[in-house]
Amino acid sequence: MSVSLFDLFKIGIGPSSSHTVGPMRAAKEFADEALAHPTIGPDIADVEVHLYGSLAATGMGHGTLDAVVLGLEGNDPATIDPTEAWARAKDIDANGGLMLGGRVPVSLRPSTIVLHPLTFLPEHSNGMTFAVLDEDGNELDKRTMFSIGGGFVVDKEELEATRASEAAEGDSASGTEDDVKPIFQSGEELLRVCEENGITVSQAMLMRERQWRTDSEIRQGILDIWAVMEACIERGMQTSGVLPGGLNVRRRAATWHDALQLEDPNHRADNAFEWVSLAALAVNEENAGGGRVVTAPTNGAAGIIPAVMYYALTYLNYDDRDDVIVRFMLAAAAFGSLCKERASISGAEVGCQGEVGSASSMAAAGLAEVMGAKPRQVENAAEIAMEHNLGLTCDPVGGLVQVPCIERNAMGAIKSITAVRFAMRGNGEHFVSFDTVLETMRRTGKDMHEHYKETAMGGLAVTVPVSLPAC
Repeated sequence: MSVSLFDLFKIGIGPSSSHTVGPMRAAKEFADEALAHPTIGPDIADVEVHLYGSLAATGMGHGTLDAVVLGLEGNDPATIDPTEAWARAKDIDANGGLMLGGRVPVSLRPSTIVLHPLTFLPEHSNGMTFAVLDEDGNELDKRTMFSIGGGFVVDKEELEATRASEAAEGDSASGTEDDVKPIFQSGEELLRVCEENGITVSQAMLMRERQWRTDSEIRQGILDIWAVMEACIERGMQTSGVLPGGLNVRRRAATWHDALQLEDPNHRADNAFEWVSLAALAVNEENAGGGRVVTAPTNGAAGIIPAVMYYALTYLNYDDRDDVIVRFMLAAAAFGSLCKERASISGAEVGCQGEVGSASSMAAAGLAEVMGAKPRQVENAAEIAMEHNLGLTCDPVGGLVQVPCIERNAMGAIKSITAVRFAMRGNGEHFVSFDTVLETMRRTGKDMHEHYKETAMGGLAVTVPVSLPAC
């Protein structure tokens, strides 16, 4: 599986890529296909949904139930208006009226979705089953799908096929002339490509992206993504109030911004970490509020890369702003693609080390690239950032992407910048490789107890007493 930059950075809505964006996309895909089926479509009278494992355990706090009904109505997370979306979901739950695919009335409401929090399907912890029924309640079609992190969605057959393909690739070094081998499949291969061709990490990732898009499409696509990220920072810095969900967590970014603007209107270098932390908080408060965000590579870690990019654009000297943005994002995606391909970016699969850890690693690579680091220094920065997030659990209090998630993004951004400082003091030689730390992250996630993988059954989620309103 070769992952594109545009797979990692997807425009959507909060609060979660795996629990909001993914389920909405899955529901829309199922509804579209069922309604388009020539023999099934005309007989559809109702729909039934079951959520399993992590989706069921934290779905209420992650907006999963609302996201499913919105997807069933035909909404896409990349284009839906967040404010109108959540209002529509509340109306459906209170009054009914869900229109499957926007045209077939069905009885499903968010509160009638069946939850199985203690049942983990063997393929993945984020499982969901959709079924369409006729007017007598007979099942016409059924499909099991999985939200595997970062907004990626696959069904059971696709997941099994992907794993079989990966196993086959591991067992065989040979291929046919028709096979298209990725430009690089590991950190070491990435470095070899850079050194053999005398190119940078961002140029190597550009070579990979060219299999899907032209250079102008890649450049404009990246700039469009950054525009959404930058707008998210600005909204977060201007929006106050209490975040939804019942924890009564008050937004801090707007107050922080007003105070910091008075203290430091010129963004002094010695205040850089204050501004970076603020940018990360702003994005993740927007995410927690269900606003427009970009998976980077997930919603739960969406504030780290924008915050570190904010640092680069504010504190580095450069001639071409757009060039900095493009090179930063390409280098970040080079290492993010490896996180996705060789380990995981899903908190439900490997804990928050797969979300904040991957994002910190990506941000460090991007920053090192635009600061002029050599490829081995870029790889070293990515490795350091990941190494110091190993074992990080996903334990959202109340099942909401708020505590400790929002502050964790600010900490992740600071780690990224520190990792770059470490790497650029050296010559690229280091004891632990990126490939090694990535494999360590994968194994750690595999060994981690399910309670610490986005189930709200362990860690802060159970040691912090909360009383949420009844659903």
